[in-house]
Amino acid sequence: MKKRLIAAVSLAVCAAMGVCACSGEDPDNVFTGEETQVPEWQPKLNMITPEVYGTVDDLDLEPGTYISVIGKMENSSYWKQVQKGVQQAADDINEKLGYTGDDKVKVLFNAPADSEDIDEQVNILDEEMSRYPDVIAIASIDEDASAVQFDLAIGNGIPVVAFDSRNSYQGIQCTCMTDNAQAAADGAAKLCEAIGDSGEVALIVQDSVSGNARERAEAFRQEIAEGHPGVSIVETIYMDQLDEMKRQAAAEELGVTSEELAAWTEAASGLGEGSDSDAKGEAISEEAKTKLEDIDSIAGAMSGEEAAAYYLSKHPELKGCFGTNADAVTLGLEALRTMEQSEEIALVGFDAGKEQLEALEAGEIDGLVVQNPFGMGYATVVAAARTILEIGNEAVVDTGYTWVDKENMEDGSVQMMLYE
Repeated sequence: MKKRLIAAVSLAVCAAMGVCACSGEDPDNVFTGEETQVPEWQPKLNMITPEVYGTVDDLDLEPGTYISVIGKMENSSYWKQVQKGVQQAADDINEKLGYTGDDKVKVLFNAPADSEDIDEQVNILDEEMSRYPDVIAIASIDEDASAVQFDLAIGNGIPVVAFDSRNSYQGIQCTCMTDNAQAAADGAAKLCEAIGDSGEVALIVQDSVSGNARERAEAFRQEIAEGHPGVSIVETIYMDQLDEMKRQAAAEELGVTSEELAAWTEAASGLGEGSDSDAKGEAISEEAKTKLEDIDSIAGAMSGEEAAAYYLSKHPELKGCFGTNADAVTLGLEALRTMEQSEEIALVGFDAGKEQLEALEAGEIDGLVVQNPFGMGYATVVAAARTILEIGNEAVVDTGYTWVDKENMEDGSVQMMLYE
């Protein structure tokens, strides 16, 4: 009976195959009743352009290949998503190639603890170069900081790709990033819409040295200047200049002009009249030295949000603020809370961490340009692998972004883009 059953099944299978052959259908495309499992993160990979950077299909890397990925920061919600994308790409490559143990393609992510610590990032780069990876991918904190290291890397046969932010170095093979100019322009337009396309706004920028900060700030200014004549930018705050802004605020509180502060600071540092230690004390009066001490004391006790609030409060007609990354948005939010105007002054910016999303839901943030850090991490590994294999790379890979506000934040297509 069992033989009859097997024979019957075999006959049925042969008949089915015969039908496929006669009908001209490819047996591989015949529906078998099983659904293809689509990874939950696939929509994030679908946002990447060109789409080849969202797949590992063509990446036949040698066993033991080493890809070094260096980010800007370890533990923020944004960078954790980048790391997840990096790791997923590595897992997909090893699964596709069947590599296990020592044969696995090694993809290692490193980053400084602080996103402003340029020296630590350069140290990490030096350490990774000493391990001779097959390629280095880096999100440069300072777009001009590592030319010497890149020269050495390329001289030793280690190519370099970039991600998250442009790098000024001419030998970069590929850059995987958000279209910063378009994203910032869209964010600027949304802020102008929120304030009725009229009034004063402030710009808060995460730093004055990174490529993405520069691109976003420039695009924001350009969109305002060219498309919104009724809106004016009355204040720009660079977060890596907050310490000096605190000193200036403290000086103003004590009635010291910016010119006096600059002159006294120069003299006190020994760069004014005379440079030796004896001349240093004579270059500044006792009264000025006391004022400087008071200024430094006040500035030292001032928080970042208090400093930002001080400068924003100079503009009583201020109607909106724009932050160029999660830290900048958070600083703007805390400053507006300090001013007790978080619900009166519109706030728009980049990224979607837990605090930003809670403020968005509470009505303290009007909208967010949400990047695709998971897709960025994934695309970066693909770009690095393509560089090793010498199969060609795009100069720039667009990893995508989406707009999130209180009206659409519960939509499924938006929810999968959020990171906390």
